[in-house]
Amino acid sequence: MRMRTRFLLLCSLAAAGSRAEIAEEEDVLVLKKSNFDEALQAHPNILVEFYAPWCGHCKALAPEYAKAAGMLKAEGSEIRLGKVDATEETELAQEYGVRGYPTIKFFKGGEKESPKEYSAGRQADDIVSWLKKRTGPAVATLNEVTEAESLIADNEVAVIGFFKDANSEGAKAYEKAAEAIDDIPFAMTSNDAVYSKFEVSKDSVVLFKKFDEGRNTFDGELTKEKLLAFVKANQLPLVIEFTEQTAPKIFGGDIKSHILMFLPKVASDFQDKMDQFKKAAEGFKGQILFIFIDSDVDDNQRILEFFGLKKEECPAIRLITLEDEMTKYKPESDAITAESITKFCTLFTEGKLKPHLMSQDVPEDWDKTPVKVLVGKNFEEVAFDSSKNVFVEFYAPWCGHCKQLAPIWDKLGEKYKDSADTIVAKMDSTANEIEAVKVHSFPTLKFFPAGDERKVIDYNGERTLEGFTKFLESGGKEGGAPAGDEDDELDAEVRSSQTDETFDRSRTIAAKL
Repeated sequence: MRMRTRFLLLCSLAAAGSRAEIAEEEDVLVLKKSNFDEALQAHPNILVEFYAPWCGHCKALAPEYAKAAGMLKAEGSEIRLGKVDATEETELAQEYGVRGYPTIKFFKGGEKESPKEYSAGRQADDIVSWLKKRTGPAVATLNEVTEAESLIADNEVAVIGFFKDANSEGAKAYEKAAEAIDDIPFAMTSNDAVYSKFEVSKDSVVLFKKFDEGRNTFDGELTKEKLLAFVKANQLPLVIEFTEQTAPKIFGGDIKSHILMFLPKVASDFQDKMDQFKKAAEGFKGQILFIFIDSDVDDNQRILEFFGLKKEECPAIRLITLEDEMTKYKPESDAITAESITKFCTLFTEGKLKPHLMSQDVPEDWDKTPVKVLVGKNFEEVAFDSSKNVFVEFYAPWCGHCKQLAPIWDKLGEKYKDSADTIVAKMDSTANEIEAVKVHSFPTLKFFPAGDERKVIDYNGERTLEGFTKFLESGGKEGGAPAGDEDDELDAEVRSSQTDETFDRSRTIAAKL
């Protein structure tokens, strides 16, 4: 027995010694292929960030991620946070399907298979709240006033259900709603003192928040769907500033119609315009998300470019829908008043607005070079000329793949510059938009064959002079595909952008849009 006890003790010490070898940086476990399984055994519930050292998003997340790790450690929580340098631990990154940075996954119960994608915000409180919801009950029970006060004080947003009977139909619907939301804590109470403290006289659901009205009380039939709609309509500020931290909340929500106000914070009338914007927002809660973008911030300049704006043109208002087909809208008036914004949003919700399509002016020498230059204003007449075969590259000036393609595309233009029926052209899709073609990635290559049918053929062949030539000589058959089957080159560039750190906040908004 002594030998067995000694053996078990040695095994325990060996295991403890092995676990101690997992290094930590600011309370975050540094994970590698060699210690990953061990970490999951030692810490069954662990959130893992797969990052790249050059990634701007990862750098912005780092302090909040470390703060969250410290908060959990200080509480004595068994939940831990870890990180993996995916550029070094490529095998591990491949195993978990890492395609962009940061990729954050939650491993629960020591299970390696099918970890849960992290889906909340990128501030420490968001991370901690999400993890607690994932590992604890969906609804906490509040038996004292101090517990309710702590819940409200410790969270940006918290929801409390006031139910005298925890088994009532309303309480059950509340619990189902709580299970569907990861990033907000839900609690329930039947305590008379808690009812009295918060001046609740009957069964109800109250959302407490540290902004705007401070609290919202649910009014309606207690169903899961209606409760979810109530929470989602009130969990964000009436006006939310676009930042690295708020981007996941903005894009991860169910509201896909966003109105953006571009305005420098240093403007003398900043607060007045913000008040007008916020006043208009009150009438569209749950329908349109109102977003403020500081037009003086360097990281936001490409977002302005995306909307065809220059810094000197701000303040400005734009509206965008983030459905399958992204659509932009521009108000007729430049005035930023609650009345004008309300009118603009009302026309949008009633379906009475026409999309705003950006276009540069037609260059005087657009057809003087081998590769013709197209803009929104001359696209139709050139691309759909029934007597011409037109091959167009839709590009972005910042796109690394487009830069690599440029010399080949120029050679193709040179090859066909004297052709009577073939045109090689290009269009800057960050400054020009057309109704006939929706560009989702860069570069996008499309062929518009001669004829009256207005056909559009995607090019999916090799991006070589030989490949392009065969495609054109075959009338768009060799290397072509029906429109809509193109690869997402934007994602490819993001994955391969280790030497091109233009993947910043503005690329995120463009990718999300």
